[in-house]
Amino acid sequence: MRIGRLGTGTLAVALGLGLAACGDDDDPTAMPPVYTDSPTSSATGPAAVASPNASASPGRSPATGRPTVAGDVVTGLTSPWGLAFLPDGSALVSERDTARVKRISPGGKVSTVGTVPGVDHGGEGGLLGIAVGPDFDENPRLYAYLTASDGNRIVRMPYTASGLGRPEVVLDGIDASGIHNGGRLAFGPDGMLYASTGDASDRPTSQDRDDLNGKILRMTPDGKPAPGNPDADSVVWSYGHRNVQGLAWDDAGNLWASEFGQNTWDELNRIEAGRNYGWPEVEGDEGGSEFTRPARVWPTSEASPSGLAFARGSLWMAGLRGQRLWQIPLSGTGTGKPVAHFSGEYGRLRTVALAPDGSLWLITNNTDGRGRPQAGDDRILRITLG
Repeated sequence: MRIGRLGTGTLAVALGLGLAACGDDDDPTAMPPVYTDSPTSSATGPAAVASPNASASPGRSPATGRPTVAGDVVTGLTSPWGLAFLPDGSALVSERDTARVKRISPGGKVSTVGTVPGVDHGGEGGLLGIAVGPDFDENPRLYAYLTASDGNRIVRMPYTASGLGRPEVVLDGIDASGIHNGGRLAFGPDGMLYASTGDASDRPTSQDRDDLNGKILRMTPDGKPAPGNPDADSVVWSYGHRNVQGLAWDDAGNLWASEFGQNTWDELNRIEAGRNYGWPEVEGDEGGSEFTRPARVWPTSEASPSGLAFARGSLWMAGLRGQRLWQIPLSGTGTGKPVAHFSGEYGRLRTVALAPDGSLWLITNNTDGRGRPQAGDDRILRITLG
């Protein structure tokens, strides 16, 4: 196992040094850049800009459904981060700073399933993404991406009515820092486990294909390189990423990822195996024939994107500093103009997921140390699509 470069003793230092250059920063003094190509929006504001390779193409029905807040699923959560639905329609939520996993029944009853051991919270690290295995009915296990004292790792735990069992390490050797830890977990349509990692404040690692940081990883449920990976001996699926925190598949099986930029542009990328997405050589759509260009870019003040979901012909992207839910219509492998919803109404938005009933569950993140909590925060909102 490779040891993480920054343990908890240096997390606060790293956070202080790197915060001003982090797209997750809620710095009110930051000035957005000038740009063009304004999207349709529920509020006046800056634009999402299409890359030249992002024009819409035929093959998918137009996006439908204006989102409406139907109400709170739950309130009173502490730094919620990950969300995963169980086969019975209930959901599990991870709390980054407390390391607790909570269960929300279909009727809205909340209980604590357990506290994940070995989590060493600091800065943006802690208990991050969670995922339910595709064979949960036969082999009930919960997967989690967490920050430990010696780096980030992926673990899995038996899930029973009495709580969580002992964690088993599936993959380690992912360096940790006060910022840029990635942390999203999701099982793909192929049954493989995907994970997003950040550059952990060490930019060159994103271009090093032998390093796990600054990547999207694809592995078997046991943490082994998945069949069909670009390198048969590696879990690396794509590279050149700064800090990916959103993963979603559309109805055609395309993988999309939302990514924090530095000071200028956040990104939405369509992910293809073995592709180089440019960081730190480029940010946003700065070009370069050797790099895969993003489908859309946003000023960091309008996005700082974390969670990503697909529903009703659109991608839905949660914005932290941007404090809005972006709807990005898809057509074929291209994107239409994004639409901003709920701008500034609920504060920072961390995670969005498609629920079994077809609604979206949207997690606020105002208790993570960078928000301004309101009564009831943090909460999960239920969004219906009309």
